[in-house]
Amino acid sequence: MVDKNLIQTAYDSLKSPGRQKTALPKLQANHQPPILYIFSHTQSYDNIRRIFSGHRNSNLTDEGIRQAKLLAKKLAGKKIDLFISPSLNRCRQTVNEVKKYHPQAKYLIFDDLIERDYGDLTGKSKLKMMKLYPEKTVLWRRSWDVPPPNGENLKMVWFNRIKPFLENWLMPKMKRGKINVGWSATNNTMRLVRMYFEKLSIEEMLKLENPYGDWAEYKID
Repeated sequence: MVDKNLIQTAYDSLKSPGRQKTALPKLQANHQPPILYIFSHTQSYDNIRRIFSGHRNSNLTDEGIRQAKLLAKKLAGKKIDLFISPSLNRCRQTVNEVKKYHPQAKYLIFDDLIERDYGDLTGKSKLKMMKLYPEKTVLWRRSWDVPPPNGENLKMVWFNRIKPFLENWLMPKMKRGKINVGWSATNNTMRLVRMYFEKLSIEEMLKLENPYGDWAEYKID
């Protein structure tokens, strides 16, 4: 039996992708590096078409470009030494706008940061799949350990890619170099990062939405 709250969250995200009722966490005082600034890519064509995107290379819409430019202005006053992202067009287009205000910053692309693989669902309509297989589709989209057919679940993404990247590469590098990092992430990846730094339960993480044009920031101790 699928949790009713999870079902409602899944439907809400289809109605208003990228809408979050609560603000993303920000540091309450000025801090010295290292600080992580993480933001989701802005609106893509797959987002507005409600398509399972995953590894697909969906570009930003005109609205997505506008959102990225606004995000860039908001982050213009931050000191960012390094940007990271997966190779996906939507993440690269977002970070390219932000980086215009940080020309000295390096930019590195990592395959480990790619969105979860939706397997057989990739390129299919979320709305159609929700009508055909409502409970299964909610589990494929919003569960911790149920993968879509031939795809990845969030547990796999976390333990196989994101957690090792955070603990074995990113945080040690930030601490050694005392640098601030801007991370242009996919939505599911950002959920996992937020779970880690905000000490959320899996259930809380699964209900998160990451708004377009906003960011979360964390002091790396």
